[in-house]
Formats: sequence, structure tokens, C-alpha cells
Amino acid sequence: MPVVDEIREANRSYASEFSKGDLPMPPGRKFAVVTCMDARLDPAKFLGLDEGDAHVIRNAGAVVTDDAIRSLVISHHLLGTQQAMVIAHTDCGMLTFKDEELQDRLDTDTEFHAFPDLEQNVRSGVRKIRDSSLLPDSFEVRGFVYDVKSGELRDIG
Repeated sequence: MPVVDEIREANRSYASEFSKGDLPMPPGRKFAVVTCMDARLDPAKFLGLDEGDAHVIRNAGAVVTDDAIRSLVISHHLLGTQQAMVIAHTDCGMLTFKDEELQDRLDTDTEFHAFPDLEQNVRSGVRKIRDSSLLPDSFEVRGFVYDVKSGELRDIG
């Protein structure tokens, strides 16, 4: 059976017992997370979240791109979030290549945001959020690294 068919069957089972259709649109815990799309990360589980608790913005490398800022601005100004976490992780694939390598391979000038230093990427993302003119100084942001071997979060001060 193709994976999409398996997923659709799992969704039918989930939907048959679904009871959270009345959750409000704003996240109940008033925070957002920018994290990586890596399949080993389940932010709801490792952060103890339930549906409706937080906005989770995912991309390759937990890079705070202009689009991540766009999502955070909407999250804050229209849906009431007051703080954010930037969470990268150990053993990240974005550490394994350089943009130029992939650009040459694909004959494109697309920026892929590969990075050589995990903690510096987190600090850069935190700084980009803090420096955004579209978010108030009162919007709190902190950075972390999730360890894929232990499941622990390490604060990147």
C-alpha cells in the first residue's frame, strides 16, 4: 500500500474520534516555536504540548528566514503570541553541505541557508527576531538546541 494511502487510513481513524474541533485559533499558551523539519523531532512531544497550545513553524535547519518572521508577526499581532523559541538540533543535515554546492548541483541561485555552526545559527535566528521592526521589544525569544540522542533541550544563552 502506498504511504499516502496508509496516511489517509490513519487520518480516517483519527477523525472518527476527533473531539477538538472547538479549539480557539489563538494558541492557548501564547508562544511560537521555530524548529527544524527533521522527522526525528516531534515538538509537541518534546515540549509537552497539546493541540492548540502553540504555533510551530518548521523549515530545514530551524532557520529564521523572512518567511519565519512573517509567520511570527502574524502569530503575535493577530493571534496574541508573546514569546518564541528557536530550536535547532544536533546531527542536523544543514551542517553537511554548503549552499554553493547545492546551487551548483541544481544550477540555481536559490539560497538554502546551510550553516557550519549550529549554535551560531540559533543565535543568529534569535537576533533576527529581536531585531525585527515588525515585532515589539516586549516579544521574548530564546534559543535552544535539541539533542536527538538524549531528547534534552540545551539553552543557548
